[in-house]
Amino acid sequence: MKPGITKRLLAGRKHHSEPSVARRTEVIEGDRFSWTDMQNPDRRDVEEMAARHGLNELNVEDCLTKFELPKLDGYGDHFFVILHFPPLASKSSQRYSQLSVFMGAGFLVTIHQGDLRPLVELISACRGSADPERGRRLMGGSPAVLLHEIIDVLVDDLLHTSRRIIANLDDIEDGVFDESKSSARSISILRREINMLRRIVNPLKRLVVEMGQRAQEFSGSGEKDLGPYFDDVIDHIDKVIESLEESRETMEIYKDTDFMLSTEKTNKVLAALTIIFTLAIPSTVIGTFYGMNVSLPGASGGGPLGEHQAFVAILLASAVPAGVMFAFFRRMGWIGR
Repeated sequence: MKPGITKRLLAGRKHHSEPSVARRTEVIEGDRFSWTDMQNPDRRDVEEMAARHGLNELNVEDCLTKFELPKLDGYGDHFFVILHFPPLASKSSQRYSQLSVFMGAGFLVTIHQGDLRPLVELISACRGSADPERGRRLMGGSPAVLLHEIIDVLVDDLLHTSRRIIANLDDIEDGVFDESKSSARSISILRREINMLRRIVNPLKRLVVEMGQRAQEFSGSGEKDLGPYFDDVIDHIDKVIESLEESRETMEIYKDTDFMLSTEKTNKVLAALTIIFTLAIPSTVIGTFYGMNVSLPGASGGGPLGEHQAFVAILLASAVPAGVMFAFFRRMGWIGR
């Protein structure tokens, strides 16, 4: 049977808990197995699929839960795995997108909440509408070959995400040393994204290793050994992990640098305000005395000095101490040259 001979689309219907996301189920028949992809399915669709393939009801509950921990459960005739990947939109409120996979000798089932773009593009290729040659290659072999391709394209998307983080690091570096910009928010957002990816990628490596071992059991006779291909995926995951660790260390350096530069800028402002306040102390003290309701020399209506001479004397009495303090601060290096 040729790939894509059987298709079932349920488009335009809404998921019961996310009314803005379409619910879709599609079945693609290959030569020796069928691939069922379910996006935002309801319980009835998943239970019908599970009954058709004889799947464990506990795994059905797990794949309907949106925030289940990554894991792999193995059975005699199939296995079940839950994987996490970054959400499609960078501004999404979700911490990750969950992908549930059932694989047996004659079937592969993928269930995901939301739209995983690399997976959707792969579905289009297997239908024959985007890349017929690739679709025939994937649907003409065993489900293990298709599973490797799915994991490979999703991990490649992780590589692109890690490269985007490195590019953002360069922009943040420019902002950290630019006094006219505040980089605290950008640093915090990127640190959150790096930590989210680390929580996703670290368990992913372990599960891909186990999947490679389990998937080989469902390969067809005479089919190529998939071990090296899954090892290549693990190498890509290692690159993502290494990139994230380096980015994390760099972000810590930028955070400390931004904190020190911000502290230095604040100290400069406080120092300037303190010096201004200190230089104003003599005039404040003299003004306080002459503001009292008593007769003082030079005050209006009292003392031997006239009003103009008294005003000049008060200015000198205020300016001379301020000038002396300014010279002292400058000699001590508290006021920059």
